[in-house]
Amino acid sequence: MQTRRAVFLDRDGVLNKAIVCNGKAYSPRSKEEFIIVDDAADAVADLRDAGFKVFVVTNQPDIARGFLSQADLKWMTEKILSETYVDEVLVCPHDDHHKCACRKPAPGMLIECYQKWGIDLLDSYMVGDGWKDMEAGKNAGCKCILIDAEYNKGVPADWCANSLVEAVKIILGR
Repeated sequence: MQTRRAVFLDRDGVLNKAIVCNGKAYSPRSKEEFIIVDDAADAVADLRDAGFKVFVVTNQPDIARGFLSQADLKWMTEKILSETYVDEVLVCPHDDHHKCACRKPAPGMLIECYQKWGIDLLDSYMVGDGWKDMEAGKNAGCKCILIDAEYNKGVPADWCANSLVEAVKIILGR
Protein backbone atom coordinates (compact mmCIF):
# COMPACT_ATOMS: atom_id res chain seq x y z
CA MET A 1 0.00 0.00 0.00
CA GLN A 2 1.27 3.47 -0.89
CA THR A 3 1.78 5.73 2.12
CA ARG A 4 0.26 9.17 2.15
CA ARG A 5 0.79 12.33 4.13
CA ALA A 6 -2.13 13.64 6.14
CA VAL A 7 -3.24 16.57 8.20
CA PHE A 8 -5.42 15.72 11.17
CA LEU A 9 -7.62 18.59 12.30
CA ASP A 10 -9.37 18.90 15.61
CA ARG A 11 -12.91 20.14 15.07
CA ASP A 12 -13.83 22.68 17.76
CA GLY A 13 -11.50 25.67 17.82
CA VAL A 14 -9.90 24.70 14.50
CA LEU A 15 -12.58 24.11 11.83
CA ASN A 16 -15.43 25.67 13.76
CA LYS A 17 -15.56 28.24 16.49
CA ALA A 18 -15.27 26.96 20.04
CA ILE A 19 -17.65 28.27 22.67
CA VAL A 20 -15.51 30.06 25.27
CA CYS A 21 -16.89 30.61 28.75
CA ASN A 22 -14.88 31.72 31.79
CA GLY A 23 -11.61 31.11 29.96
CA LYS A 24 -12.45 27.52 28.99
CA ALA A 25 -13.35 26.17 25.54
CA TYR A 26 -16.46 24.07 24.93
CA SER A 27 -17.96 22.30 21.94
CA PRO A 28 -21.06 23.71 20.29
CA ARG A 29 -24.15 21.87 21.51
CA SER A 30 -26.62 23.08 18.90
CA LYS A 31 -26.82 23.90 15.21
CA GLU A 32 -27.09 27.59 16.10
CA GLU A 33 -23.75 27.51 17.95
CA PHE A 34 -21.95 25.65 15.16
CA ILE A 35 -20.07 28.17 13.00
CA ILE A 36 -17.34 27.06 10.59
CA VAL A 37 -14.36 29.43 10.66
CA ASP A 38 -13.69 31.76 7.76
CA ASP A 39 -11.45 30.31 5.04
CA ALA A 40 -11.72 26.73 6.39
CA ALA A 41 -12.72 25.39 2.99
CA ASP A 42 -9.85 27.23 1.27
CA ALA A 43 -7.35 25.96 3.86
CA VAL A 44 -8.49 22.35 3.37
CA ALA A 45 -8.40 22.81 -0.42
CA ASP A 46 -4.81 24.08 -0.21
CA LEU A 47 -3.80 20.99 1.77
CA ARG A 48 -5.55 18.62 -0.62
CA ASP A 49 -4.00 20.41 -3.63
CA ALA A 50 -0.58 19.81 -2.04
CA GLY A 51 -1.32 16.07 -1.86
CA PHE A 52 -2.37 15.74 1.77
CA LYS A 53 -5.32 13.69 2.96
CA VAL A 54 -7.30 15.75 5.48
CA PHE A 55 -9.14 14.21 8.43
CA VAL A 56 -11.11 15.63 11.31
CA VAL A 57 -10.50 13.82 14.61
CA THR A 58 -12.77 15.06 17.37
CA ASN A 59 -13.67 14.16 20.93
CA GLN A 60 -17.39 14.70 21.49
CA PRO A 61 -18.05 13.61 25.08
CA ASP A 62 -21.25 15.68 25.14
CA ILE A 63 -22.83 12.68 23.35
CA ALA A 64 -22.08 10.42 26.34
CA ARG A 65 -23.03 13.20 28.76
CA GLY A 66 -26.40 13.74 27.08
CA PHE A 67 -25.73 17.38 26.10
CA LEU A 68 -25.50 16.80 22.32
CA SER A 69 -27.95 14.75 20.31
CA GLN A 70 -26.85 12.23 17.69
CA ALA A 71 -28.99 14.15 15.17
CA ASP A 72 -27.18 17.44 15.83
CA LEU A 73 -23.79 15.71 15.72
CA LYS A 74 -24.73 14.16 12.38
CA TRP A 75 -25.82 17.57 11.06
CA MET A 76 -22.51 19.16 12.19
CA THR A 77 -20.49 16.35 10.59
CA GLU A 78 -22.39 16.63 7.32
CA LYS A 79 -21.90 20.41 7.34
CA ILE A 80 -18.13 19.96 7.70
CA LEU A 81 -18.03 17.36 4.93
CA SER A 82 -20.14 19.44 2.54
CA GLU A 83 -18.47 22.79 3.21
CA THR A 84 -14.80 21.87 3.68
CA TYR A 85 -14.43 18.64 1.67
CA VAL A 86 -12.27 16.86 4.25
CA ASP A 87 -11.68 13.19 3.47
CA GLU A 88 -13.30 11.85 6.62
CA VAL A 89 -14.60 12.93 10.04
CA LEU A 90 -13.84 10.59 12.94
CA VAL A 91 -15.69 11.11 16.21
CA CYS A 92 -15.03 9.72 19.67
CA PRO A 93 -18.39 9.92 21.50
CA HIS A 94 -16.95 8.67 24.81
CA ASP A 95 -16.15 10.41 28.08
CA ASP A 96 -12.89 10.09 30.04
CA HIS A 97 -14.21 7.32 32.30
CA HIS A 98 -14.79 5.03 29.28
CA LYS A 99 -10.99 4.73 28.86
CA CYS A 100 -11.36 4.00 25.13
CA ALA A 101 -8.54 3.95 22.59
CA CYS A 102 -10.13 6.62 20.39
CA ARG A 103 -10.47 9.50 22.87
CA LYS A 104 -7.64 11.98 22.52
CA PRO A 105 -4.96 12.13 23.93
CA ALA A 106 -4.96 8.47 22.83
CA PRO A 107 -3.99 8.24 19.16
CA GLY A 108 -6.74 5.78 18.20
CA MET A 109 -8.46 7.92 15.55
CA LEU A 110 -5.13 8.76 13.91
CA ILE A 111 -4.12 5.08 13.96
CA GLU A 112 -7.47 4.21 12.37
CA CYS A 113 -6.67 6.56 9.47
CA TYR A 114 -3.18 5.08 9.21
CA GLN A 115 -4.68 1.62 8.85
CA LYS A 116 -7.57 2.54 6.55
CA TRP A 117 -5.85 5.08 4.30
CA GLY A 118 -2.17 4.07 4.40
CA ILE A 119 -1.06 7.26 6.15
CA ASP A 120 2.60 7.93 6.95
CA LEU A 121 2.13 9.29 10.46
CA LEU A 122 5.75 10.45 10.75
CA ASP A 123 5.22 12.71 7.72
CA SER A 124 1.83 13.99 8.92
CA TYR A 125 0.55 16.82 11.08
CA MET A 126 -1.96 17.26 13.90
CA VAL A 127 -3.57 20.71 14.17
CA GLY A 128 -5.53 21.40 17.33
CA ASP A 129 -6.31 23.88 20.05
CA GLY A 130 -5.70 21.82 23.18
CA TRP A 131 -3.23 19.64 25.00
CA LYS A 132 -5.18 16.48 24.16
CA ASP A 133 -4.79 17.24 20.44
CA MET A 134 -1.06 17.83 20.81
CA GLU A 135 -0.60 14.65 22.86
CA ALA A 136 -2.63 12.55 20.39
CA GLY A 137 -0.49 13.83 17.53
CA LYS A 138 2.72 13.24 19.46
CA ASN A 139 1.55 9.76 20.54
CA ALA A 140 0.97 8.91 16.85
CA GLY A 141 4.34 10.32 15.75
CA CYS A 142 2.95 13.40 13.97
CA LYS A 143 4.26 16.95 14.01
CA CYS A 144 1.92 19.20 16.01
CA ILE A 145 0.60 22.71 15.44
CA LEU A 146 -1.38 24.47 18.16
CA ILE A 147 -3.99 27.07 17.21
CA ASP A 148 -3.17 29.74 19.76
CA ALA A 149 -6.05 30.94 21.95
CA GLU A 150 -6.50 32.56 25.35
CA TYR A 151 -7.63 29.24 26.83
CA ASN A 152 -4.57 27.19 25.83
CA LYS A 153 -1.56 29.22 26.92
CA GLY A 154 1.44 27.08 27.78
CA VAL A 155 0.37 24.01 25.79
CA PRO A 156 3.52 22.58 24.17
CA ALA A 157 3.58 22.09 20.41
CA ASP A 158 6.07 21.97 17.55
CA TRP A 159 4.61 25.22 16.17
CA CYS A 160 1.90 27.71 17.10
CA ALA A 161 -0.42 29.45 14.65
CA ASN A 162 -3.10 32.09 15.04
CA SER A 163 -5.56 30.33 12.71
CA LEU A 164 -6.11 27.31 10.51
CA VAL A 165 -4.95 29.34 7.50
CA GLU A 166 -1.69 30.17 9.28
CA ALA A 167 -1.23 26.51 10.28
CA VAL A 168 -1.65 25.48 6.65
CA LYS A 169 1.01 28.03 5.63
CA ILE A 170 3.40 26.44 8.14
CA ILE A 171 2.70 22.97 6.74
CA LEU A 172 3.00 24.01 3.11
CA GLY A 173 6.18 25.96 3.83
CA ARG A 174 7.98 22.85 5.03
